[in-house]
Amino acid sequence: MKKIIQLFIFVIIAFCAQAQDPHFSQFFASPLTLNPAFTGKFNGTWRLASNHRNQWSSINNAFITSSASFDLPILKKNIPENDVLGVGLSGVTDQSGGGALKLNYGSVSLSYHKALDEDGYNTIGAGFQGTYSSIGLDVSKLTFEDELQQTGFQQGTSGEYLGANPLTGRNINYLDVNAGILYSGSSNGENNYYLGFSLYHINRPSLSFKNKDWFLTTRSTVHGGGSFPISDILDLNVSFIQQFQNKATETVLGGALAILANGDPENPTNLHIGTWMRLNDAIIPYLGLEVGGLRIGASYDATNSALKTASTNVSSYEFSLIYTKRPVEIKGIPCPRF
Repeated sequence: MKKIIQLFIFVIIAFCAQAQDPHFSQFFASPLTLNPAFTGKFNGTWRLASNHRNQWSSINNAFITSSASFDLPILKKNIPENDVLGVGLSGVTDQSGGGALKLNYGSVSLSYHKALDEDGYNTIGAGFQGTYSSIGLDVSKLTFEDELQQTGFQQGTSGEYLGANPLTGRNINYLDVNAGILYSGSSNGENNYYLGFSLYHINRPSLSFKNKDWFLTTRSTVHGGGSFPISDILDLNVSFIQQFQNKATETVLGGALAILANGDPENPTNLHIGTWMRLNDAIIPYLGLEVGGLRIGASYDATNSALKTASTNVSSYEFSLIYTKRPVEIKGIPCPRF
């Protein structure tokens, strides 16, 4: 039964490899995997973000994805006031099928945002990202249809099928190019709203483990959101994404209330409670805690699609952490919040 499940997982992996990149339900907490234009665009001196997702953990840890990024605005004295020049580093590690397929990549990002008014409340910016990636396939961890015999699973022709040694597998290294644009605005200096568009894998690098021309399809994303004060102790944060890659699409939207828990707006402790929805797939309840510049978030994917029957005892959970270093004496211009 375990090997049958592994075979089922590999079929899914084979489909997903052509359809979608690794992704996070808390996309709003992973800015540099969402849009390179987010690089350096925040209120503070530097920002550290980290995410971890374990999807279908009870099925041999089917999909495990982690990311980390560090970015900051630079040369503030050498560019016009309220403009932002940002640089950043980020990395992602992703494994599927109990470690059979592994992806690791590191990226360098650069962005520039131009203020559209004298207060800097409205800006338009663009970002670019260069990535070096390595993807490896461990054939020895895969089970193929030709290995299914009347007496059970036996070693078959999987190595010949892949044109690779089952004990060594294949490794592919490639360069990738990503870019995006971002508009950020505010009507009064307290609220914020933003709208962006990004393209990943613009150069469509080759990803073939066999002697065929297979290419990584460009992923395009439209995203937006905002932060709006409701009262002295309540803020509403909302966000959405619409992604397209190959024949796959993904729509996620939702929001959370930020509740001032300590009654001190100068040094706030905020509790975030909300829900996002991946249309035709899952409800994603979210809980977060924000203390000063540190925000920790946790979410769980509750499947409501046709996959619900097969995933009754399967959990998909995610954690995020963002720390933003902010000078105590300076109040920054409104920027997208995560």
